[in-house]
Amino acid sequence: QIDVLKGIDLTLHQGDTLAVTGASGVGKSTLLNIMGTLEQPTTGVVLFDSRNVNDMDEGELCKLRNRDIGFVFQFHHLLPEFDALENTLMPALIARSSKKGAADMAKKILIKVGLEKRMSHRIGELSGGEQQRVAIARALIMRPKLLLADEPTGNLDTATGEGIIELLLKLNRDEGLAMVIATHNQRFAERMSHQLELMDGRIQFERRR
Repeated sequence: QIDVLKGIDLTLHQGDTLAVTGASGVGKSTLLNIMGTLEQPTTGVVLFDSRNVNDMDEGELCKLRNRDIGFVFQFHHLLPEFDALENTLMPALIARSSKKGAADMAKKILIKVGLEKRMSHRIGELSGGEQQRVAIARALIMRPKLLLADEPTGNLDTATGEGIIELLLKLNRDEGLAMVIATHNQRFAERMSHQLELMDGRIQFERRR
């Protein structure tokens, strides 16, 4: 047995921005997966809006992830056979919105992330930065309370990565959603309202601006 995280005690409030830093393999992705209910801790409690997610069944967890939590991964997991609009509206269709309603929601969020002229382009026709913007739009279409992003600039060049950072911070200001970003980008981390460093599965350093 490998204990990835040990004694983590963390509270996140609405509108907070939290950077999780640390070397590869210290548990950053595991922490995000537990916060997003993709993995369950072997011990301890995870509360979301005062509800213990450990007590939810799989159907309740699916609804929580669909409606209240947005995920952005380093490898964005977009569907290459669909265009930007179709990829973005998927969570709304899963939530049983009408196709027209889902498309209207997707168009609004794609405009917000600066892709109004690229909606009908398939994923392979988009740059790396544009693909990550589609992933962000998909994560935000349901207006979640929490956005989790795992190395969202890790595969991007410096200039494109800066653009993604600015976009995420603007969305935080405009939407008021809480954000947790796992990152090796120290400049990005320092712009967040709260920063912690993981080492050997524990919080080694914590700072709040």
